[in-house]
Amino acid sequence: MDAVHSTRILDSRGYPTVRVLLELDDGRTVTGDAPAGASTGAHEAIELRDGGTAFGGRDITQALHLINTDIAGLLTGRSWSAIGQVDAALAELDGTTGYRRLGANSVVATSIAASRALAHAAGLPLWQWIAEITGSTPRMPVPHFNVLNGGAHAANKLDFQEFMIAPVNASSMADAVRIGADVYHALAGLVRDRFGSLGLGDEGGFAPSIAAPEEALDLLVTAIRAAGYEPGVDQVAIALDPAANEFSLGDGSYRMLDDSLDRDGLVDYYRQLIDTYPIRSIEDGCAEDDYDGFRRMQAALGDRIQNVGDDLYVTDPQRIRDGGEQRLTNAALIKPNQIGTVSQTLGAIATATSIGMASMVSHRSGETTDTFIADLVVGTGTGQIKSGAPARGERVAKYNRLTEIAEQHPDLPYGLI
Repeated sequence: MDAVHSTRILDSRGYPTVRVLLELDDGRTVTGDAPAGASTGAHEAIELRDGGTAFGGRDITQALHLINTDIAGLLTGRSWSAIGQVDAALAELDGTTGYRRLGANSVVATSIAASRALAHAAGLPLWQWIAEITGSTPRMPVPHFNVLNGGAHAANKLDFQEFMIAPVNASSMADAVRIGADVYHALAGLVRDRFGSLGLGDEGGFAPSIAAPEEALDLLVTAIRAAGYEPGVDQVAIALDPAANEFSLGDGSYRMLDDSLDRDGLVDYYRQLIDTYPIRSIEDGCAEDDYDGFRRMQAALGDRIQNVGDDLYVTDPQRIRDGGEQRLTNAALIKPNQIGTVSQTLGAIATATSIGMASMVSHRSGETTDTFIADLVVGTGTGQIKSGAPARGERVAKYNRLTEIAEQHPDLPYGLI
């Protein structure tokens, strides 16, 4: 690499984030952006933020300085042949657990840019390079569009964070995106008529003034039908991210509207929702350290739904393996910035696959227009992605990239694995 440089950009919530630019020997420049979460797990890798008053304490001056000095000194003037080499060197340079010195935001942006550099050197599209280095069978994923927002992503009283629709029965990537857009616009009409406004949450989904999950689910079913499609777990399905950390009371108790539920009560509530609505997936149904709750949920509902761990696993291969051994879930969410590097992200997917878990690739609530996760999900062939609503530039950038890949390679299969 000839040069390493970083710059401050704004994410989709108006906060600074890191962009790393790598200048290659042939004059090409590749980039990588770091996303940021609002609902973050306690076990995630650590972002480096300045504190103080600028940008509400979220500025990244220190991170930019470390990239332009320490990381630039590490990467430039050397030949790199594998992403594992780059990522191991970054981890050694940092020397802490969770990238506390350099910052996970600095490291993930550098690792993404380095992946693009290596794909370019190999003469391959990024998704194909990922497929080759992992030995995966690439495929186009089912998009899970977050069309109703609550929790930490919205200003309403809805405890559940994400209500998604998934066109499982679509015939192609283009068909899936069209279905998502059709339902989103039908939902817009319903929300406008019933609530008089179209306020949005962080991920582009509508955030009407509702509190009960059933209200949101009724809206989704009505919108799917209004758009001309059939709600169903094998048709246009619904997926939930309750993000139970946000309504956990501790000690296995959870706030649900004006009530308090114990673990068994919460699992029974999810069972009632599954009995009533076409729900195929529930993510973070329990708080991140409520292993007993996850275990009970998996035992009771794991044969009916995809039970996904996000804050529970934070894309950490060892935590995923432990969760599999303890039978906590049957799927893991994958977010590169939770763990820090592309190599570790690929390791998390490989670990999940090796123990029979599904993987869903995911964006963050604070996003950029970087489309790395679109290539990641195709290259690893996990078969499912969530990237917010089919609206807002930082969200549709991923869906547009998926459509582009599908158009260029119509032989790639579409759908869940």
